[in-house]
Amino acid sequence: MGIAAIKIKGIRCALVQDTFSARATREHNNSIMLAMGERVIGPGLTRDIMRIWLKTPFESGRRYENRVNKIEEMEQVWP
Repeated sequence: MGIAAIKIKGIRCALVQDTFSARATREHNNSIMLAMGERVIGPGLTRDIMRIWLKTPFESGRRYENRVNKIEEMEQVWP
């Protein structure tokens, strides 16, 4: 799912298997989509990951905004 999603312009999909990664990908990369493996994590952890990801805002600031801008620039170069 994640591999297919990142082929779509404007999609920043993150493969997440724990709550730390869920928080970090929102704060640092402004992810707009999650990919999670059903066989890797259970329903309880899935709910925790979703709750944290949905409540976590993008941590704006030069460092992280530059990172997202670089990702968007790559989209313009790669078909």
